[in-house]
Amino acid sequence: MYLHLGQAVVVPERDIIGVFDLDNASWSHRTRRFLEKAEKEGRVVSATGDLPKSFVVCAPPGGSDQVYLCQPSTATLKGRAEGGWME
Repeated sequence: MYLHLGQAVVVPERDIIGVFDLDNASWSHRTRRFLEKAEKEGRVVSATGDLPKSFVVCAPPGGSDQVYLCQPSTATLKGRAEGGWME
C-alpha cells in the first residue's frame, strides 16, 4: 500500500515512521535540529509547491531515512491512509 503525499509523491506505507504537524513539532529544538540536519544531508524532499503543513519521516529498508514536507495536514494524511487514498 502507498500513501499519496502530494505533487505526485507516494511512499510505501510500511516505510512510514511518523506523520507530524510542522507548526506544533517545530517548537521543539530537537525537532528543529533533526530537520536542519536532514536538510544539510540532502534527505528532505518537498512534496508541495506551497507552504508545508506537515512532514512525514520514512525509513526504507536498507536505506537512510527521508523527510517529506507536505501540504496536506496530518488529519488529511490520516484520512487518506484510512480511507481509500492508499493504492
